[in-house]
Amino acid sequence: MDLILASTSPYRQRLLERLQIPFRCESPNTDETPLPGEAPAPLAARLAQAKAAAVAARHPEALVIGSDQVASLEGALLGKPGSHLQAVAQLEACSGKTLHFYTAVCLLGPGIDKTHTEPFTVDFRALEREEIENYLRKDTPYDCAGSFKWESLGVALFERLTGNDPTSLEGLPLIALCRLLAESGHPVLSKTPSSSGSNSES
Repeated sequence: MDLILASTSPYRQRLLERLQIPFRCESPNTDETPLPGEAPAPLAARLAQAKAAAVAARHPEALVIGSDQVASLEGALLGKPGSHLQAVAQLEACSGKTLHFYTAVCLLGPGIDKTHTEPFTVDFRALEREEIENYLRKDTPYDCAGSFKWESLGVALFERLTGNDPTSLEGLPLIALCRLLAESGHPVLSKTPSSSGSNSES
């Protein structure tokens, strides 16, 4: 199986590496501009599908994984901050509020076209400006939607996390991906021949 991750994100690459299956990465080079009035969950699904389709068009025999994450605060989309000042503004806006994440994964290949969107919510505690400044300078999450890395020091910002798959918060919902791979005939924990020739679980 030629498995391609339609992303150059180091976060998604490290996540997929947890499954211990061979894959390679390729940039999809897709336009991620939201459509007018597009809701967060459909936007995430559309972009995940677009990324997978862009790479699948170049490699029609491969199995391609596309993924996208959209963060929404009180109906407004939050992108990657890109700078310290913008990150401060995002965390000040999130202070004491709930941030909604929608992370979509698409699996596309010959006879395979599956998409799943995983919701996850983050409840922030009330944050002081000094806490925000100290956090950002230590964790530098300027390439992360919502301006935090929950798997790192960002966990100190929260009251609670709510959802079924914490890996979705990092950018690639692995539980859903494992299910899609299994449904497509490529289970992650597949049977492999043992040295004696019989089958055993790996």
